[in-house]
Amino acid sequence: MKKFTYLFVISVLMFGTQSCKKKGCMDSSAANYNDEAKKDDGTCVYTPIITLVGAADTTISVATEWADPGATAANLDGAIVAVMDNSTVDASEVGVYTITYTATNDNGTTTVIRTVNVVVNQDSWLGDWSVSDNCGGGTGLALNGSPNIIAGGNEEQILITEFLSGVTGSYGTAICQIDGDAITIAPASDGAPGGLGDINYSGFGTMNSNGLSFTITYTWQNTTPITGGSGTCSATYSK
Repeated sequence: MKKFTYLFVISVLMFGTQSCKKKGCMDSSAANYNDEAKKDDGTCVYTPIITLVGAADTTISVATEWADPGATAANLDGAIVAVMDNSTVDASEVGVYTITYTATNDNGTTTVIRTVNVVVNQDSWLGDWSVSDNCGGGTGLALNGSPNIIAGGNEEQILITEFLSGVTGSYGTAICQIDGDAITIAPASDGAPGGLGDINYSGFGTMNSNGLSFTITYTWQNTTPITGGSGTCSATYSK
């Protein structure tokens, strides 16, 4: 009899312990997740699932056209949910921008963010440019007023073609190293107009944050007899 009573008491205590376990949603991804619940009661509900089209972290060249690829959203049962977006992206200015996507159903709102990095990279330097300078023309560093820039041998190199201006037209290529918005031209040499001397030059500069102009400070020496010389000058390249 005592043994029966003991087993009965243990059974009651175990049943009571089980009954006292707090119930609730135990899925941490649910809108109504209960971190105190010890037993899932099947009441979990969910906000919409947002899927980005394209990468969540995107890098684009400044001063280029870019279209937001957008996002889609659906409920757990597959029903489509409308997505609202709020963008701060300004592709005309270097910076880090965000696009915030939101989707809402009866259970709440989901938010996903895309980061867009607008940068100066090799693509920003390429193309046709016009030049304004104080470099002295034929007796100094005779820069061509409308050079073309093309890609070099790697992503950190560009080539300013039709670099100099001579009596018979433009000529020469300047080999430039770039690092983001910075440009460096190592010491180099080309023939002076008329073929009577050489033009030695080097330079460094920076591109503006809008990607539409950059300025190079040149150090030069023109070895043409009598009319030659040396000095420093500034040239602004604009699109």
